[in-house]
Amino acid sequence: MPTLTLADPPTLRLLSPVNLRRSTSISSPFFCRPSRNNCTGPWRVRCAVAGESTISSSKVGDGNNYSPVDCVIVGAGISGLCIAQALATKHGDVGSNVIVTEARDRVGGNITTMEGDGYLWEEGPNSFQPSDSMLTMAVDSGLKDDLVLGDPNAPRFVLWNGKLRPVPSKPTDLPFFDLMSFPGKLRAGFGALGIRPPPPDHEESVEEFVRRNLGDEVFERLIEPFCSGVYAGDPSKLSMKAAFGKVWKLEQKGGSIIGGTFKAIQEKNNTPKPPRDPRLPKPKGQTVGSFKKGLIMLPEAISKRLGGKVKLSWKLSSIIRLDDGGYSLTYETPEGLVSLQSRSVVMTVPSRVASSLLHPLSAVAADALSKFYYPPVAAVSISYPKEAIRTECLIEGELKGFGQLHPRSQGVETLGTIYSSSLFPNRAPPGRILLLNYIGGATNPGILSKTESELVEAVDRDLRKMLINPNAKDPLVLGVRVWPQAIPQFLIGHLDLLDAAKSALRDGGFQGMFLGGNYVSGVALGRCVEGAYEVAAEVADFLSQYVYK
Repeated sequence: MPTLTLADPPTLRLLSPVNLRRSTSISSPFFCRPSRNNCTGPWRVRCAVAGESTISSSKVGDGNNYSPVDCVIVGAGISGLCIAQALATKHGDVGSNVIVTEARDRVGGNITTMEGDGYLWEEGPNSFQPSDSMLTMAVDSGLKDDLVLGDPNAPRFVLWNGKLRPVPSKPTDLPFFDLMSFPGKLRAGFGALGIRPPPPDHEESVEEFVRRNLGDEVFERLIEPFCSGVYAGDPSKLSMKAAFGKVWKLEQKGGSIIGGTFKAIQEKNNTPKPPRDPRLPKPKGQTVGSFKKGLIMLPEAISKRLGGKVKLSWKLSSIIRLDDGGYSLTYETPEGLVSLQSRSVVMTVPSRVASSLLHPLSAVAADALSKFYYPPVAAVSISYPKEAIRTECLIEGELKGFGQLHPRSQGVETLGTIYSSSLFPNRAPPGRILLLNYIGGATNPGILSKTESELVEAVDRDLRKMLINPNAKDPLVLGVRVWPQAIPQFLIGHLDLLDAAKSALRDGGFQGMFLGGNYVSGVALGRCVEGAYEVAAEVADFLSQYVYK
């Protein structure tokens, strides 16, 4: 399901019913108008779309210099905060003297949980895979009792030929699901066993890899909508190696997907497994997780534990390499200019921001970082009464499931829809259904020219084709959030660009300068957390040379 990991969130909210059959005077999602609490129309609007985070010019402060630190982490999104916590919990002997800086006035970055009128909804990423790394971060943050997990048996759906069709969730489902034809299933099975064309001598796109290995139907009916849901991307341009590296490696190691799977199982069985942390809960089956009050609980809990080490409304203006090998960072803050000296720096801001900041140090690294593409995505949160759901979409009288994905070939604009009120408890009032819809992405960047009412109309029009009764009342619109530069696209050549940036910093003598964030680790929230542990280990290894020499 869509697990969009986004960047630089704007603020654009609607908190009242929108009459979809009447046009408003708002001409674009960049236009703002005050609330219309006393108007005769049925809506009121508060909206804005933000670009890069900025603060007003600051006066130079007197003596705003801090003692040298071991590490400065630039960016208090989920990656930056988790790196700081990982340093504290896993590498406290070398990485406890850390500062995390954030240009905005809040932590969490792309995580945007909203609450009002009995609803709780997400306008950035919506959930996470409960891996051990993710669960460890939650438990270390004091949130074990706040974890909520979805029903592992809840179905997932793909729209095909006008009908929502369940996706197989276990091997025993494969012979019976109707999303694919029998010949399509045979083609996928033979291909997975290795009866398919050999790999080419160039980096394959996701589309090339899947069509070659598993056939056209798997690509068109499963993988293409999955790419839309995870990356909001174009699978003809996404790199299989970069975007879905674990699956790509299976063929490389085992000669086929099945062969690689058996080898991976053998290697796992032959490798001693460290004991699992007994503090961690044990999720049942394949599911997703969140927290009782939404995803924002995690960054806020980490920030609370870090305390004064987190600096908000600090905008980094320059980085200088010092003669002793460390770095001097100058910030614009509400108190004036502040200078920090640090042995190491971790840049977890979006790649384009890192490019601008690092250009004075390494033009080569900056050039590589400037080439990553982030398409726009809008998150549209709307609610219908339960009776608006089509009868054929109900299971035991309820809307059950994780949600639905829409292949681009099926004539709908919306990328996918998450059944938020079915997925987690207490997300909507009784008798109401809460749906989170994503629209836009690499194949539809034109959403930036649409007004918020046009985006709602597009989503509502799509839903009435397969999920909502055509004659149902207009939805209650909770939020429309437009992300102009949303998810980094792991395109063909992505890993080469990333390696070029890292190599330029290393070869230029900028040891102690690290890159982190979703364009490095992966776009899913869980991958950002896993990547945080990896970066923290690299930083700790670097700092240990000063502690133990």
